[in-house]
Amino acid sequence: MKNALKIATALVAITGAAQAGELKQIATIAIPGEKLGSFDISNVDSKAHRLYVADRSNKGLDVFDTVANTYVGRVDGYVGTVMKGDKVNGDKSGPDGVIAIGNEVWGGDGDSTLKVADAKTLKVTYTTSTGGTTRLDEMAYDPKNQVFIGVNNAEEPPFATLISTKPDHKVIAKVEFKDAEDGAEQPAYNTVDGMFYVAIPQIGKDFKNGGVAVINPKDGKIAKMLPVTGCHPNGLVFGPNQNFLLGCSATGKHDTPAVAVIMNANGREVARIPDLGGADMVNYSAKNNQYYFGGGNNPSGAVLGVIDAKTNTLVQKIAMVGNSTPHSVAVDDSNGHVFVPGGGEKGGCSCVMVFAPK
Repeated sequence: MKNALKIATALVAITGAAQAGELKQIATIAIPGEKLGSFDISNVDSKAHRLYVADRSNKGLDVFDTVANTYVGRVDGYVGTVMKGDKVNGDKSGPDGVIAIGNEVWGGDGDSTLKVADAKTLKVTYTTSTGGTTRLDEMAYDPKNQVFIGVNNAEEPPFATLISTKPDHKVIAKVEFKDAEDGAEQPAYNTVDGMFYVAIPQIGKDFKNGGVAVINPKDGKIAKMLPVTGCHPNGLVFGPNQNFLLGCSATGKHDTPAVAVIMNANGREVARIPDLGGADMVNYSAKNNQYYFGGGNNPSGAVLGVIDAKTNTLVQKIAMVGNSTPHSVAVDDSNGHVFVPGGGEKGGCSCVMVFAPK
C-alpha cells in the first residue's frame, strides 16, 4: 500500500500542471574543436565558477565559466576516443570521471591513470596509475579527511582506489567489489556519517539485486552493503536529510523497470518514481533543493528529470536530443544553474546547455 501511494504521488507530479521550480534553458555554450561525439562526466567548482566536462572527442577536459557561460580552455593529454571496430570502446576511452578539488582538477583516463591538473594553468602536474587496464571512471571527495575515491568500473572485479589529496598523493587503499557482476558506478560522500557510498548495479547473478557499498575513507573497508531491489543503480547523489537519489538502469544487461529510487543512508527506501529511467550520472542542487536525473537511456525517450528533494516527487521531464544526451549533468550552487553537455550527433548541439529555474 505504501509503495502504491508513492507511485500515485509521483504520477500526479508527472501529469499535473507546471510546478514551481521547473527549469528553462537560458543559454548554450559552444565547444570548439572536434564535434562532441564521445564524452563522459561533468563537474562544477561552485567557488571558482568553473565547469569541467570530460570531452573524449577532443582528448581533454573542457573548461567553462559558469557565470559568463563561456568556454575558457582545455586540459590536454588524455587518450581520447578509442574505437573497437566501428563502435566507441568506452572502457578504454578517456577522459572519464572528473572532480575539482581545491586548486586542482582530478581526471580519470581510459588507461587507468589519474591525471591531476592545475586549475589556473590547465596543465597536468601529476599522473599515476590505479593499477588497472581500463578507465578510471566516476569520483568523489571527502574534504574532512582529504581523501579522493575513484572507481574502475570496467575491471573484473571492479574496484575503487582511495588516494590522499595532500601533496604526497599516498594511496590509502584499493577496494574490490568481488560480488559485483556489472561494474561499480557513481560514488558520493555523506557529510553526516563521513562515509563514501558507491552504486553497485548488480550483486550476484540476479540482475534485480543491486546495492550501495558504504566505505570508510580512513581505511578503505566496506562497512556495509545496502541492498537495492528493482533498480540497476548507476548514479548516486546525496540530497537533504541523508537521502540519496539512485539513477537506475543505465548499463544493465537485462531489461529493468524505468524508475528512479530515493533512499536514506539507513537503508530505507523513501520514494520510487516510475517512468524515469536509463540514468548514468545524477546530481543535486542545495540552492534549488532539486535532484537532476540524466536519463539518456530512458525507454520512452531521453530526458533530463527534475525531482523536488523536499517532496521526493517528479517536477519535470525535459526532452533531449543528441548522442548520449543527457549522459552527465552538473550544477553550480552559487547561482542554481544546471549544465548538460549535449552530443553533436543524432541532431545534438555539440554544446553545453544551461538551465535555470523559471
